Amino acid sequence: MNTLILAAGEGTRLRPYTLDRPKCLVEVDGESLIDRQISVLRSISNDPITIIGGYRAEMLKNKGDNLIINPNFHDTNMVWSLFCAKNELNGDLLISYGDIVFSRKILQALLDSDSDIAVTIDLNWESYWTMRSEDPIDDAETLKMDNNGIISEIGQKPTSLKQIQGQYMGLMKFSHKGLEIMKSAYENAIKSGVLMGKDIRNAYMTDMLQHLIEEGHSVQGVKVTDDWVEVDTVDDLKSKVTLDRLTRISQEIPSFI
Repeated sequence: MNTLILAAGEGTRLRPYTLDRPKCLVEVDGESLIDRQISVLRSISNDPITIIGGYRAEMLKNKGDNLIINPNFHDTNMVWSLFCAKNELNGDLLISYGDIVFSRKILQALLDSDSDIAVTIDLNWESYWTMRSEDPIDDAETLKMDNNGIISEIGQKPTSLKQIQGQYMGLMKFSHKGLEIMKSAYENAIKSGVLMGKDIRNAYMTDMLQHLIEEGHSVQGVKVTDDWVEVDTVDDLKSKVTLDRLTRISQEIPSFI
């Protein structure tokens, strides 16, 4: 299964560490986020990995198997970056953010899903967010799903912990059918100029997922509780929980990788 990594952003909340490099090349304990993520991916499959770069994208040329540039990275968001690689949106596809690293267990759980659109959801998000922020609601998003894990709401601003049954990680899988559904939604959004009330150029992946849900398509939450990290701020980069989790993730990768 091919993988597409979204890594076009500037990472302004990680200044000064992103002054000279893309966010995904920021290092923890001497190893970049994207190298760590690729190691996990390669530990399960050697299928092609495409990276969508933007800010200082020339530094990503030796990462993965293919580099596609979003030349408008400075004023666009995730959905726009994704469709810079529209020719790669075929077959079954993993899509991941460039500022996260996840365990083999989480990756395998997603790969095991037979849903056309599947998204990993961290059920233990609150303990992780509490270590990252004084108020976990400040940087969390709503996530509601039924007993079967079918998501009904994702990516909105919460006012209460009751609105958060888990947390979206930025790791998802689309079957060929799922990709066709998303491509159709994107084409319609391009014609109208908006997605979920936002300029299509500024839409997040959660906006796309919520749109698909409201159009009646099933988005499956793959419930996970294992280690993963998001490095979005300087505090994330320097935190002990980030290093501890990344160490455990690295230790589970076979030594021959």
